[in-house]
Amino acid sequence: MQQVKTLKELAEFVGGKVSGDGSIRISSVTTLENASEGDITFLANKKYENQLLTTKASAIIVGKKVKSGASLIICDDPYFAFREIVVLMYGQRKHKKTGISKKAFIAETAVIGKGCDIHNFVTICDGAKIGKGCMLYPGVFVGENTIIGDKCILYPNVVVFDECVIGNRVIIQANAIIGEDGYGFATHQGEHHKIPQIGRAVIEDDVEIGAGCGIERGTLDDTVIGKGTKIGDMVAIGHGAKIGVGCLIVPFVGIAGSTTVGDYCVFGGQSGTVGHIKIGNRVRVGAQSGVINDVADGKDIFGSPAIDSDIARRAYALIAALPEMYKKIKKLEKKLKKATDKTC
Repeated sequence: MQQVKTLKELAEFVGGKVSGDGSIRISSVTTLENASEGDITFLANKKYENQLLTTKASAIIVGKKVKSGASLIICDDPYFAFREIVVLMYGQRKHKKTGISKKAFIAETAVIGKGCDIHNFVTICDGAKIGKGCMLYPGVFVGENTIIGDKCILYPNVVVFDECVIGNRVIIQANAIIGEDGYGFATHQGEHHKIPQIGRAVIEDDVEIGAGCGIERGTLDDTVIGKGTKIGDMVAIGHGAKIGVGCLIVPFVGIAGSTTVGDYCVFGGQSGTVGHIKIGNRVRVGAQSGVINDVADGKDIFGSPAIDSDIARRAYALIAALPEMYKKIKKLEKKLKKATDKTC
């Protein structure tokens, strides 16, 4: 249940400055468009600036003083301040403490840390180790000799296959699969022969993996998801891929096997890579882009195949003009032919 705070209290909490009435009582957080009296909202994207004068919010979190009928909290990072206020007023998702269910199957050689909650129909196989304070929801499967760190949350029907390593404070959403066999086959005389996948999947600390994701184990080398990376729903990470620290990979992305992705990269929806390429640090890949070559640090790329985003935008802007350009070219060709025929 959310808390009610004054605007002054919220500003002090996020290290911001009040412009307007600090005694206003704030009971909820919402968007500029949907806000009403008692709500606080935020401006983190310039394209919504036109709503500052029409919003019915009592207060707005902004990065600098702006014209608005609402009171303001002015701070360095409005979006993070919004996040902090939501946590303060609502808290994070609450997980019911159940202890270890009698309907869970836990192998005799498995080790369970203190304070874990293991729900009905969880399976924990031989040699698996579960850290302290973990929450395993119904239907979770943990394979042989897998190690899971402290304070992890595995939502219903998550599967973590054998020999995998999960760090601390990892969140895995429902129906995700960690350590499945990589897509590896050797074609011989027209038949595809399965290659044993003897690597592991290693998920480092503070990673979040979305619902329905597939993180393949390595063929030989481990597949690694770097610390603090956040992966959206229905993402596929191929065998032996290395994803760096702090990356943001939104839903429906595909990273092919043996691809190396640097730190703090961002992948837009439905983008993908071929295998065996290297993507540098702080690269941003636009939605529906196809990355087929190595990418240097700090590049913004877009398109299929992906190229520099500025060039891609100019190229795509020409597409709408192509039919008219084609007509003009045909007319010029006819004029040129007539002129050539006269001189012959």
